[in-house]
Amino acid sequence: MNLVYLQLGSNLGNRIQSLNLAIDMLTLEVGVIIKKSKIYESSPWGVEGQGDFLNQVVLVETIYSPQAVLEYIMNIEKEIGRIRIEKWGERIIDIDILFYNNEIIESALLCIPHKYISKRKFVLIPFAEIQPEFIHPKYDKTIIQLLNECSDDEKVLVYEL
Repeated sequence: MNLVYLQLGSNLGNRIQSLNLAIDMLTLEVGVIIKKSKIYESSPWGVEGQGDFLNQVVLVETIYSPQAVLEYIMNIEKEIGRIRIEKWGERIIDIDILFYNNEIIESALLCIPHKYISKRKFVLIPFAEIQPEFIHPKYDKTIIQLLNECSDDEKVLVYEL
């Protein structure tokens, strides 16, 4: 079995419904969700003029390869209604592979670990909630160390349902 950490995000439509639907579909198509963080709200990272995101990090146990997981999550995004118009544009759902076991993969289609993890508190805070001692295989630092060193000043707050 393989362990894959995913980050889920939504800033369009019914954000909670989109996250919940993504989790249901991940369970059906990718594997067993072992852990999931609380849901956090944050302003959009790297862009302005968009609605706030709801974000969550989940740990999934899967039999699938990283490439297969990518295909599944892209299909899930499409089924939920994601339309890719612009990089970092608004989206009904976004699912990113953060880590796949301790592998380092750098190809045209797939970059694992996700290259912006250490710069984004909206990823580090929920990740630290479920696995603070996970060691980033490229930086050889724990998630909590990366969070403590992160210069991102965007607010990331637990979302109250």
